[in-house]
Amino acid sequence: MCAINGFNFKDELLVTKMNRVTKHRGPDGSGVFLDEKISLGHNRLSIIDVSDRANQPMFNGDENLAIVFNGEIYNFRELKKELQDYNFKTESDTEVILASYQKWGKNCVKKFNGIFAFAIWDKEKEELFLARDQVGVKPLYYFWDGKKFIFSSEIKGILEHNVLRVLNKEAFNHYLRVLYVPAPFTMFEGICKFPPASFAVLKNEKLNIEKYWELGENKKLSLSKKEIIKKLKEKILNSVKSQLVSDRPIGIYLSGGIDSSVVLHNVSKLRDKIDTFSVGFELSEAEENEKFNADFNLAKKTSNYYGTNHHEVILKSGDVVKLFEKVVWNLDEPISNATCIAQMALAEFAKKSVDVVLSGDGGDELFGGYERYRLSLFASYYQKIPSVIRHLLNKHPKLKKLNTPSGIKRFALFFFQKNEILERTINKNIFDKNISHDFFDKMFFKKNDKKPFEEIFMDTDRKGWLVDESLMKTDKMSMAYGLEARVPLLDVNLVEFARTIPLKFKLNLFDTKIILKKAYKKDLPEFLFNQPKRGWFSPGAKWLRHPEIYKMAQEVLSENYYSETKNLFNWIEIKKILEDHYNKKEYNLTVIWAILTFQLWAKRYNIKL
Repeated sequence: MCAINGFNFKDELLVTKMNRVTKHRGPDGSGVFLDEKISLGHNRLSIIDVSDRANQPMFNGDENLAIVFNGEIYNFRELKKELQDYNFKTESDTEVILASYQKWGKNCVKKFNGIFAFAIWDKEKEELFLARDQVGVKPLYYFWDGKKFIFSSEIKGILEHNVLRVLNKEAFNHYLRVLYVPAPFTMFEGICKFPPASFAVLKNEKLNIEKYWELGENKKLSLSKKEIIKKLKEKILNSVKSQLVSDRPIGIYLSGGIDSSVVLHNVSKLRDKIDTFSVGFELSEAEENEKFNADFNLAKKTSNYYGTNHHEVILKSGDVVKLFEKVVWNLDEPISNATCIAQMALAEFAKKSVDVVLSGDGGDELFGGYERYRLSLFASYYQKIPSVIRHLLNKHPKLKKLNTPSGIKRFALFFFQKNEILERTINKNIFDKNISHDFFDKMFFKKNDKKPFEEIFMDTDRKGWLVDESLMKTDKMSMAYGLEARVPLLDVNLVEFARTIPLKFKLNLFDTKIILKKAYKKDLPEFLFNQPKRGWFSPGAKWLRHPEIYKMAQEVLSENYYSETKNLFNWIEIKKILEDHYNKKEYNLTVIWAILTFQLWAKRYNIKL
């Protein structure tokens, strides 16, 4: 993993500054390339071919192509066999991208299986080519005003230019509604997220962005469950095998869940010595410890089962204040999730032993693991009951929610923060209660899609929340310490295969992630099954009642903390909400954490309205 930076004019000092502010992503080396119409910068985290020959920017044999690349191409050795007419000088996957581009042009991206964001400058054509991986694992941002084009692995790289740090009001509304900023927005006016599965060509002040991959028709396998399981296990093993390629030490992020345990099981078939890493929380009461460290304790049992070299880090409440601002700085823009702090502590800890970690990200979105999918299926079945009977059942408030129609309204039921709490905390001239509804409806639900809604729901999560919230925070928290995070369950071949598995093998009214559990029922330890679906969460509500953290929250959640945000919020109401939470009169973690994160971010990045 690395940092890539660049823009469409020549300025060595400026590209060097971009490299300097993104140095944490690539601590092993730094380089620049300059031409009259381009500046390229690169910070290197050397994972494959750690020699100086593989430094970047890298050039082809004729030196008419220059590349900066962040990520890994897992099938680079297979592609190399197709490129035997190219005179390779390194063992790196970077050079394979160059050779592929030289032979196949922009269509080269369709051949790559990996996690990547890269830019190639063609000197002869005076053309810049950029691309991002199919799933959107690696981040890429850009600024384009019709003349000036700037790109970077992180927003802070773009901000080294004279780009106005103005709050994007629509992004702000989305953030408070769904607790992250959905693409193509960022919280900065004028800076965008480059779309996954897309490439761009910049030539003569014209920028064209095209999609090069998307899941095809919704054709389902007609195989038996046994045959599907066999194919599924083969694909997962192949994915894990390809992602173990590294010239630096590799470990595994291990939780108490099925997904990371499946990754561990497959690694155990390929390697004898395995390092695993988990994070837990220091909590005073036994009941709290059992609730918040349940997965942490399961991970330890799983590591014992497989005989791994298990590493544990315990996060103390006192560490939260120290890490919070660092978390916000490294995220680039607010993501309101208390697990970010735990992820950062885990990454710092793991980096002392390894340079690469495998995680279980993506299993829930591909195989129907979230409880919201099961509840949605319940609603879909419930709405088939004759309306006369439902009218009687609807007297029960929980059953009444099951009438929520599919599409944006059901999505909002599970994802949107409620109007009541937002209207209490955000000033009326700022809060737009319809904007997120309209945006997500247009993005994901306007198509006349005949698929069951639960499949649409999974696709929506894979394209939206997974990329812009889950994978984004995983990348930013790991790369804060120059630690590469790989996601075997999101291998492009596995994503395509998972789409063909019939819904009935993923979830029903009583269970989720059926096919994955069935596939590994005899492989994984028995205690991992029949566990309640907890998700991975941090004791954020407890932290806000810790004296030191509560004091920080009182200071930050104030109109005097940062003058630019003074008129965004109803501070009197927010003060009451914080106090009620602290005194256990109300549970207000979600809205408090969202505004707390935003405030710290706005001041740290010197945001203007």
